Amino acid sequence: MTAIPFILLALVLLFVVVMLGRTVRIIPQARAGIVERFGKYKQTLPAGLNIVVPFIDRVRYLIDLREQVVSFPPQPVITEDNLVVSIDTVIYFQVTDPIAATYEIANYITAVEQLTMTTLRNIVGGMDLEQTLTSREEINNGLRGVLDEATGKWGIRVNRVEIKGIDPPPSIKDSMEKQMRADRDKRAAILSAEGQRQSAILTAEGDKQAAILSAEGARESQILRAQADREAAILRAQGEGQAIQTVFQAIHDGQPDQSLLAYQYLQMLPRIASGDANKVWIVPSEIGRALEGLGSTLGSIQGIPADSEGPRTRVDMGPAGGELETGSVGPSDRELSNTRADVEAAIAEAQSAANPGAGRRDAASTDPLSDPLDPPPPVSGS
Repeated sequence: MTAIPFILLALVLLFVVVMLGRTVRIIPQARAGIVERFGKYKQTLPAGLNIVVPFIDRVRYLIDLREQVVSFPPQPVITEDNLVVSIDTVIYFQVTDPIAATYEIANYITAVEQLTMTTLRNIVGGMDLEQTLTSREEINNGLRGVLDEATGKWGIRVNRVEIKGIDPPPSIKDSMEKQMRADRDKRAAILSAEGQRQSAILTAEGDKQAAILSAEGARESQILRAQADREAAILRAQGEGQAIQTVFQAIHDGQPDQSLLAYQYLQMLPRIASGDANKVWIVPSEIGRALEGLGSTLGSIQGIPADSEGPRTRVDMGPAGGELETGSVGPSDRELSNTRADVEAAIAEAQSAANPGAGRRDAASTDPLSDPLDPPPPVSGS
């Protein structure tokens, strides 16, 4: 009989605990509890400590109010040019109305997945493969607009829709790679051709400038050379004119006579015979008369005074016979003898140069008292 009160007390305590457990409900942060009374929606419990009527009110659903990310598996989509591509999508959404998300649709995640697939097929079906691969932003915006409008009544807001990947068939991939390689090869060939063209243009411009500079340099060089030749010719002509004028003035001032001219003529004979090409040289027998005629002819030339013009000053021939004599007016016996000796020596030197053997024999047989102006016999030599 004593154990019955303890059993009753234990039952009361158990009932109290059960009642407290069903009355006090703790809702986590960013969650919402949907309370039903007798199967009908009663209220939405916020985060924190909440009191409900036990055995009457029941927390039916616990809704997550945070933004959720759902990745859908690849789905085959047919493009406008009848090519099948696989598209992976990712959706970022958030429950804004727990009541609509609970009672407006049975499974909003499955509904969002199916709606995404159908919308994606509608959008990609109006694009070709090239446009599909390059219009991801356009596809994302189209999906987001359709999903946000359709899921609004479900208490769901779609924040972002992203396409993870678009995979064309393997054959299309191979064709695209070939096309890409061909396009890159074409651009490389174009760039190479452009480089060669620019190089050829620059080379031609350089050659042109070099040719222009070379022509200008040659022209200036020819001009300077012509100017130098002209100045040299002018100076040479001026020098020759001054030399001729000086020689003529010297001859005019010196007043040469017939003996001096004959002496100068005889001095040139050894030089004529001394050449290497002169194998045979003949001394004419009329050389004496030729000298006399030459002297008389030169004496009558205009500018050379004749003997009848009066006494003239002779050129000093230097010392003779160990004595130093000065020029005197009129010819003397000593000067004439010196002139004759010089003429005789010049004739002997010319004969020896023409025929050395015959010259020595003639010199041995020549009369020392003979006149040096007489014509010697003709001598031949090789």
